[in-house]
Amino acid sequence: MDTPISGHCDPRYASVRDAFEGNFLERGEVGAAVCVMVRGEAVVDLVGGWADEARTQLWRRDTLVNFYSVGKAIVALLALQLVDDGSVGLDDPIASVWPEFAAGGKQRATIREALCHRAGVPAIRERLTDDDLWDWQRMADALAATDPWFEPGSRHIYHTNTYGHLVGEIVRRVTGELPGARLRRLTEPLAADVHWGLTSDQQARCADVIWAPSAPLGAIDPFTIEGDAHLPMLGYFNPPGYSSNGVVNTAEWRAAQVPSTNGHGTAVGLARLYGAIIEPHRLLSPALLAEATRVQSEGPCPVLGEDVAFGLGFVPTSGRRPLGTNSRSFGHFGTGGALGFGDPDAGVSFGYVMNHVIPRWQSTRNRTLIDAVYAAL
Repeated sequence: MDTPISGHCDPRYASVRDAFEGNFLERGEVGAAVCVMVRGEAVVDLVGGWADEARTQLWRRDTLVNFYSVGKAIVALLALQLVDDGSVGLDDPIASVWPEFAAGGKQRATIREALCHRAGVPAIRERLTDDDLWDWQRMADALAATDPWFEPGSRHIYHTNTYGHLVGEIVRRVTGELPGARLRRLTEPLAADVHWGLTSDQQARCADVIWAPSAPLGAIDPFTIEGDAHLPMLGYFNPPGYSSNGVVNTAEWRAAQVPSTNGHGTAVGLARLYGAIIEPHRLLSPALLAEATRVQSEGPCPVLGEDVAFGLGFVPTSGRRPLGTNSRSFGHFGTGGALGFGDPDAGVSFGYVMNHVIPRWQSTRNRTLIDAVYAAL
């Protein structure tokens, strides 16, 4: 079956279209979209393939799809804006705006530490259900009550799923708004189609996530797992659907707000958002953006199983996962290879989303697209 591809591509960036087509022909892509903006101009805006595994629904320009951890940088952006406007300080204790978070010895954990995975709560200790997952207050309360897994500030451990509730509750305590509502305030003026907590109309535009392999993992009880794997498994599977296992593509999952994991959007939406981030003073001050995108914590991470470096929500470019050729590039990958990033030096903002999920961040698909962009610049 021929893969339908549509959209706009400036002739100077024909190599990106070739790479996008190659992802379908050679690298197993099912449905996807890519958008590249250079100094505010969309030079690539392509969609292709299918929004469902049966390949009956075309991927359209307004198709939304779950982009997983790409959302971590977005919820961090909401918190960083509160730093910029003076509502909070990076080194203020989390408990200064969320008093319940002080439980268990976390009273000195700071907003900076929350943003760079050093706050001590990469998993929730209390056994939770998926009904709890749909309840923001229930999740925030359980996270606040969790005794820290390590002394906050002493190291980092990737907060796989708790990151969204941790940073999102800081935002809610300061603004009175859940992250989804706060995000709408930011994205509507940008016409950036990026969301948490989808309406029924938005859900009708969603592509189905297709896991590779397609067989579900089945029920996993992290409380029965001992040793070094206990903490990571709790982070992934408490509540059972925290990583989307067993609930992805359901109305409940799409309507919920799980900012580290269930953001939905388009490639154009991500590119527009990062284009606004790299534009001085539009969403963040240059000084705070520089602070947020420099390495704040680096070293081994038992969840990711490798040495990693974190900024404040954003992940700086690195030799292992380069975001182009310039040293100030930053962004965030999501499971399966979804990606949003910005390059202030080249003026590039980039969005890529897809529905065929390979369980890794960097993939041959996004790598090929990034390389093609920078070859064309």
